[in-house]
Amino acid sequence: MIETFDIPGILLIEPQKHSDERGFFSETYNKKMLADAGFDQEFVQDNHSLSAEKGVIRGLHFQNPPFAQDKLVRVISGSILDVAVDIRGGSPTFGKHIAVELSADNWAQLLIPIGFAHGFCTLEPNTQVAYKATNYYAPDHEGGIRWNDPDLGIEWPVDVEKSLSEKDQNLPTMDTFMTPFEFGK
Repeated sequence: MIETFDIPGILLIEPQKHSDERGFFSETYNKKMLADAGFDQEFVQDNHSLSAEKGVIRGLHFQNPPFAQDKLVRVISGSILDVAVDIRGGSPTFGKHIAVELSADNWAQLLIPIGFAHGFCTLEPNTQVAYKATNYYAPDHEGGIRWNDPDLGIEWPVDVEKSLSEKDQNLPTMDTFMTPFEFGK
């Protein structure tokens, strides 16, 4: 099943799990199903992260063109609050975000298109996140916006910055941010 949001392009995917006494089987990626939903990009890289503690925040990140990436995010163990912020200049939803819980239990995935900043907060210790990307990681083309920018209004499930990288602590806020993305392009 695929759900859409008020912000076009973001998809919540709920793969089926076929369980029995031995465990389960699940098809976690199906190119045709995504193409039928309007997404026909090719994934070229898989990424995997482990956050040892509850309350770890990663983000809000993106890759600048020409290395911009669509991402398909899922949780292998634990759970996260996953957030995508529209940073496409001229978008009617610029600066708006969606936030959903992804977990090993609910098995949901979030497709985040190019033109969105992405971040998450771990809701459990030892949370593992895996995601596919449509372009290769290019450190010289990294970008981001501050996770706790009050203009974004994201309700993170933590009160203090915990295990936040130095890079993430120094990202710009939306009022000083210059987007490299244009809506509809």
